Amino acid sequence: MALSSYSPLSLTTAHSSLSSAPRPHHSHPPLTPLTHFPFFSTDKHPTAVTLQTPLISYQNWRVSVSFFSSLLTKKGKDTTALKEELLEAIAPLDRGAEATAEDQQRVDQIARKLEAANPIKEPLKSDLLNGKWELIYTTSRSILQTERPKFLRSVTNYQAINVDTLRAQNMESWPFFNQVTADLTPLNARKVAVKFDYFKIAGLIPIKAPGRARGELEITYLDEELRVSRGDKGNLFILKMIDPSYRVPV
Repeated sequence: MALSSYSPLSLTTAHSSLSSAPRPHHSHPPLTPLTHFPFFSTDKHPTAVTLQTPLISYQNWRVSVSFFSSLLTKKGKDTTALKEELLEAIAPLDRGAEATAEDQQRVDQIARKLEAANPIKEPLKSDLLNGKWELIYTTSRSILQTERPKFLRSVTNYQAINVDTLRAQNMESWPFFNQVTADLTPLNARKVAVKFDYFKIAGLIPIKAPGRARGELEITYLDEELRVSRGDKGNLFILKMIDPSYRVPV
């Protein structure tokens, strides 16, 4: 019986009918009319139902908690497995310099699965973005310097970001140690416009960047040890955290 259909008049009528009928003599108190329990089935004693209801609710609560816990655990395991698969795929590719078209397609597919499971929905508001990251894979030929002989290519590339100052810095290692710094302007909670301000040749000689030195960067996956980003020219960047305390020069 729905709550909106509950009528005191029906109870009064039922009570009047019971009162006018002859009553047998017995030692037990009169039965309570079942209309006083409109939400319980009439084939069970009301007391029994009342005692069982908390148990049913508790069991339902345990089932719900177990269900959501299993989902969270499964998602965590899936993310870990995807990260391992991604790192395994890029390991033999020399940061992407040795990648074939098929290799790039496979890495991109795994990266997109990982991006879909991104635990940080607003990376520009996360402290996990702060620090110095090492580039371990990219599709950018200019960063990989594939047009140069291998002994003249940068051995390692780094990128540092500080979200509190909205500053970024790209750094090369041996043999040239070139650097560039940039200002960041948030476009949304995961994408920034990048405006480079100064290059440093050999990390020492500052040269003002031309006005056309601009770009965009979107953070598509972020956790405490791995970051995936995509540039406005369609390039993919995968980086690992090496120093969360690093500060970009202001």
